[in-house]
Amino acid sequence: MKKRSDETTAEDLDALIEEITTDAYGDDEQIWAFHCAFEDGIELPCDAFVIGEPVSVIGFDYDGNQRRGLVARCRREDRSEHTVSASEVTLAEQSKGGHLVAAYRKWSGLDPWPEQATPPSRKKRRHKVAATDLDLSGPIELVVLSVKEKAARCRLVGSGRVITLRASRLWDIVPGEIAVVKPRKQWTYAGHPYLSGEIESSRIDVDALGLAPLKREDQGLWTPEEHYWGEDDEPIEEWAKPIIARGPRPSFEMEQVVPGRDPDDFDSDPICESNDLKDSGDPVGAKQILMELCQADLRCLDAHAHLGNFVFDSWAKEAIRHYEVGVRIGELTLGPDFEGLLPWGHIDNRPFMRCMHGFGLCLWRLERFEEAERVFERMLWLNPTDNQGVRFLIDDVRAKTAWEDREAE
Repeated sequence: MKKRSDETTAEDLDALIEEITTDAYGDDEQIWAFHCAFEDGIELPCDAFVIGEPVSVIGFDYDGNQRRGLVARCRREDRSEHTVSASEVTLAEQSKGGHLVAAYRKWSGLDPWPEQATPPSRKKRRHKVAATDLDLSGPIELVVLSVKEKAARCRLVGSGRVITLRASRLWDIVPGEIAVVKPRKQWTYAGHPYLSGEIESSRIDVDALGLAPLKREDQGLWTPEEHYWGEDDEPIEEWAKPIIARGPRPSFEMEQVVPGRDPDDFDSDPICESNDLKDSGDPVGAKQILMELCQADLRCLDAHAHLGNFVFDSWAKEAIRHYEVGVRIGELTLGPDFEGLLPWGHIDNRPFMRCMHGFGLCLWRLERFEEAERVFERMLWLNPTDNQGVRFLIDDVRAKTAWEDREAE
């Protein structure tokens, strides 16, 4: 059974189809029923994509041609209008409209959630903020997507529309945060919208990002009896005893998102490309790649982890924000009641575990000892193999040993 990242199943879509087509007999009546459902359930105009091209859907029609079915009237950025099959339109997957289109595609005998034919680009086109989208009379909340020296690419909270922010103190924001901006001026240059103003505050509010949770795949049952806890004559360490006592638990592998990566070509990995640039003495180019990854998809947890690594040694207060954004986005997948494992041996779990590791270390450096202890304990429960070595650190954290004192040992 195919599941999407918002946990919508084939059975969910079947139930939606049955709800829409109840008392509709024959294809013609059922297409009309879908037309009514689209009119009632999709607020127009709405942002959508057709073959990767951002468009605004301004209407759905049905002229009685059953072979053609529902059509969508779309307006491109150049204001030209085109008519395409409704099944070719892609709306936000987690939205009601996205579910309606998926149900219509399934009813039509098509894959309800078609996969992209090519790996997603790091520079995917997006809908742009229009002049009427902003109210300059009060503060504006923006989702930060990427940050450069003089500008930040952002999108409106609750929308997929993007804008470039020009402001002082851009170092005060990181990708994945919500920036509250006191606007000064809005303009358009070369077809792209800009906003200038002052950044009044920023916060981490992952629910406001509007992200679909990463998928996770069941990897079977983990049992402590089959786990290596040391040689037979060695005592079980204290941290391991409650994990063993808890007994068998399910293990999972978390989806890893890396926009632009070709899964069949290891050399195409943008994370490796960024690391290579950093090692060769080009930190600016390396950081730019990571920012492009965040801009393409904030769920690229490895980009957040590596951005934190860039400033970990020199600026823990900034590094922790990168790591925490990655942790909070990953937690969308786990939920508050997750009790399973994310073993390091399943490599797609590693970006989330790297974010947790960096987050815990920064908490320690900032002498937030109790929070650091909770993060390290959580890591041991998620990955008892402890490939990152937090079992060697947790006693110092519990003893409130300062980071600098331990480093000096």
